[in-house]
Amino acid sequence: MNNSKKKSLLLSILPLLAVPAISVPLVAQAQDVTSGPPALEEVIVTAQRREVEQQDVPISVTALSGERFNAMFEGGDDIRALANRIPDLYAESSNGRLAPRFYIRGLGNSDFDLAASQPVSVIFDDIVQENVILKSYPLFDIERVEVYRGPQGTLFGRNTPAGIVQFHTRKPTRELEGYLSLAYGTMSTINAQGAVGGPIGDTTSARLSMLFQDRQNWMDNRVPGAADPNSLSGSNKLGAFREFAYRVQFQGDPSDSFSWLLNLHGRHNDGTASIFRGNVLGPGSNGFNSNYDRDSVTWDDGDNNPQEADAFGGSFRFDYDFANDVTLTSITGYETVENSSLGDIDGGFGADFLPAVGPCPPGPPTPTCIPFPAVTQDGIDDLDQYTQEFRLSSQASAATFWQAGVFFFDSEFSVTTMPFFVPPTTVVHENTAWAVFGHVSHDLGDAWTLSGGVRYTDDDKDFTANAGFLTSPPVSVSDEQVSWDVNALWRMTDDFNLYGRVAEGFRAPTIQGRDVAFFGAPSVAQSETILSGELGFKSMFANNRVRLNGSVYTYTVDDMQLSAIGGALNTIMLVNADEGTGTGFDLDGEFLLTDNLLVTAGFSITDTEIDDPNLGVAPCGSGLCTVLDPLLDPMDPTAGVAVDGNSFVQAPDYTAIVTVDYRTPLGPVGEFFFFTDWAFQGETQFFLYESMEFFEDDTLEGGIRLGYANVENGWEVAIFGRNITDEENVKGAIDFNNLTGFDNEPQVWGISYRKDW
Repeated sequence: MNNSKKKSLLLSILPLLAVPAISVPLVAQAQDVTSGPPALEEVIVTAQRREVEQQDVPISVTALSGERFNAMFEGGDDIRALANRIPDLYAESSNGRLAPRFYIRGLGNSDFDLAASQPVSVIFDDIVQENVILKSYPLFDIERVEVYRGPQGTLFGRNTPAGIVQFHTRKPTRELEGYLSLAYGTMSTINAQGAVGGPIGDTTSARLSMLFQDRQNWMDNRVPGAADPNSLSGSNKLGAFREFAYRVQFQGDPSDSFSWLLNLHGRHNDGTASIFRGNVLGPGSNGFNSNYDRDSVTWDDGDNNPQEADAFGGSFRFDYDFANDVTLTSITGYETVENSSLGDIDGGFGADFLPAVGPCPPGPPTPTCIPFPAVTQDGIDDLDQYTQEFRLSSQASAATFWQAGVFFFDSEFSVTTMPFFVPPTTVVHENTAWAVFGHVSHDLGDAWTLSGGVRYTDDDKDFTANAGFLTSPPVSVSDEQVSWDVNALWRMTDDFNLYGRVAEGFRAPTIQGRDVAFFGAPSVAQSETILSGELGFKSMFANNRVRLNGSVYTYTVDDMQLSAIGGALNTIMLVNADEGTGTGFDLDGEFLLTDNLLVTAGFSITDTEIDDPNLGVAPCGSGLCTVLDPLLDPMDPTAGVAVDGNSFVQAPDYTAIVTVDYRTPLGPVGEFFFFTDWAFQGETQFFLYESMEFFEDDTLEGGIRLGYANVENGWEVAIFGRNITDEENVKGAIDFNNLTGFDNEPQVWGISYRKDW
């Protein structure tokens, strides 16, 4: 779809965007006829580490569940499908399904290194998933996902200056229940999942959940003269994935004052890593050119980009209520993972490593226009992450709630990189952190609630390298920081609340050591701190048939950590900008327009800017792109180009979401249902510097689902589609020796069946 049609479609939904927005639950449930007319259900979130109604939380938070959540993954999509499905939330990856990078309100980290830190924290069932591979755990049997925008350092710790994506899985119950869901789609895509749970004793319950996803190879490798045609060139050589994951939980309530929950989970994934496509961008313009073909590549290296991962983890939580209304909570977590990924980084063919073929000839670059080939293998040899939290909390009085605790984090892992022209390099990252924190919330009568908290964190990181014949000295960094937040909620009426929030958070210092494998030295970024302020409202209208929430915000990041990737030096270098700023607003809500029709929509606008007149980065490693930034120092071209005033990397200037859920009775025990969702993304820059090639204009993707549900017997059958208009969107680029890019997920159509009991 061309840009004019996309903009026309966006303009056509603006009347909706001005009023509704996204929230939870995704399918509004009608109340029982004996209790009143249909209305939207209450939404419970845990943004304050306790269950609170969403409308009473002075934080910009959106929760997702039900139809709008499940429909996103029916066609085999991974966790990145959440991108643009919640205002101000974006996700992408140049490492495929195993290494997602998240962004909230424009803040994120585009560094593809397996040791890179991110300012968006991902939490599964109370356990932080710090490493990028851990963040990719597949989503199944999920009760809801909650997204908290803005710094969350007081209660959740460092590395949360942008916000948090938190997943709550379904827990064991005292009644036998479960479900089975089967879906089959194009490219032989299979998505099968199910769960069963119930009591296994007088005080103990259990739940077993499993997921299996599979897609066959569907892309051709058309490289001519490959060294091993049997393993490289040919039809249906790449694009496959296979994922198996499980979760088993045991929950006990031996007494009124004591409860516990044991969670064990694991996964195995193998398939194709990211699909890099040589010379599919520009030159002189953005978007895919005539070299792009979704169904094929031309690779002479990388063994068609295989990727795999194995992970296992567990957590144990117990809550003990003392006689004086104080509760002790202990949460212990352990995660381990190994993975490997091999890639033809240049995305093409046609050059020997020595000698290089030299610059591309005049005219548009073709897949053979590669100065020299690049193939790299990376992998985490062994990661061990241990976390422990002890927390005391109390509803001290009808007006006051408080909590305080300590937290410990320990992680160690090694990453091995094989450039294939020098011996493998193994680097080891160790991270130890501990914190103490406290938070209090107090009601000043019926109209006002004031709350605030503080957290002290001590963070230490160590880096060592074994680079074969190279040597690199060890590196250590550490920091101590105090995070805090203060907020107020004013209940103007029973259905309309205003709130204000000021918060400060930080991202711990970072060590980037991947360049050791390429004859470079490690780089270090000191801690970044963020001061954020927001004003928002939360409201219900029309007899609880309309929910509208919104906020405006501004933030300043001091010593902002940035990753200068690629460029003429082809490096990954950490730098600190003096400042980074962001302003914007987000809306989320839902309309129960009739008893059978729920319409939701969301909208966000984000304006970000790097503020550092002395910061320069190396631009355009290929020499084929049109750089728009001026030289930092005209007398010294090696200083790079100035990025002062540029927007943040992978920060869409707007996002918009619309969903329509319609259901109507069909027969005595069934109903017909129709659901569609559309996500829009504004202009997005791929690198710190700006060029005519490395950004994406407005894009959209849509999905559909329609079918029949037998309400009485708890089963349904549906036809579904993802990316139904078959959009070919640029999701990112490789700034190396040509104009390499990678794209979005392909169109998928299929059928599904689900049975609940």
